[in-house]
Amino acid sequence: MRSFPAVIDASTRIVVLGSMPGIASLDARQYYAHPRNQFWRLMGDIGVAGPELPYRQRLQALLAHGLGLWDVLHSCVRHGSLDAAIDRRSALPNDLLPLLRASPVVRLCCNGNTAYTALQRHFGKPLAGEFPYIDIRRLPSTSPANAGLRYARKLAAWRIALAPVPR
Repeated sequence: MRSFPAVIDASTRIVVLGSMPGIASLDARQYYAHPRNQFWRLMGDIGVAGPELPYRQRLQALLAHGLGLWDVLHSCVRHGSLDAAIDRRSALPNDLLPLLRASPVVRLCCNGNTAYTALQRHFGKPLAGEFPYIDIRRLPSTSPANAGLRYARKLAAWRIALAPVPR
């Protein structure tokens, strides 16, 4: 499995990092394409870009709000869509550090524990050393597998994390 290119531009201040797209996303060639994944619903309720918009317009709306999307992992072996099925030995990270060096990003929001753990495993020391100003947040996963946490709590956490960053 391979991830998608980063969705980022020169005004991106916050990047949402997933672990690796699931099968529905890979098939659709769209971030968070599984119909029960709550990412786009959350984005709509926060006032950024809801699932009713065509995909390209959702991405444009994210960028217009200073938000970007990417995955920590560039590729991995995984059977199915669950993060727990990722073979850690096969996981290769995306080239995150050059992206951060060339952008005004000041916050990384990890969509779930697996994204956060992979970020720390692959980039923890370089991030702490070279980018100590970057705020790293672990957010509740928007995956349908994270059904134990109420939507209202997810929304509250995501709303705080994606609040605009002062320049």
